[in-house]
Amino acid sequence: MATTHLNERLLGAPASLGLETRADFRRDAVAALEEMPEGAGRLLIDLTLTSHVDSAGLGALMLVQRRAAERRQAVVLIHPSDELRFLLVLTKLIDLFEIQAA
Repeated sequence: MATTHLNERLLGAPASLGLETRADFRRDAVAALEEMPEGAGRLLIDLTLTSHVDSAGLGALMLVQRRAAERRQAVVLIHPSDELRFLLVLTKLIDLFEIQAA
């Protein structure tokens, strides 16, 4: 994890965000959120190398987003795949995240 700004944290998502990787990802993401002051901050999740997200991975993203919302922070998805974008649209979750494309 790298710090990009006082109120921003960058977290790289695993190549496959799913059942086996969700717990570590969620733990790292929540820790990054808690490093920033409540009421400010953006967690940047870099999905450039993530080729697969299953329902468990989507659930992890939702839990991270919920925790950020409780802390009045934002979650930004950087370079999400077309598959993930479609999944977010299909589940009507797309509006909960900021999306930063290529």
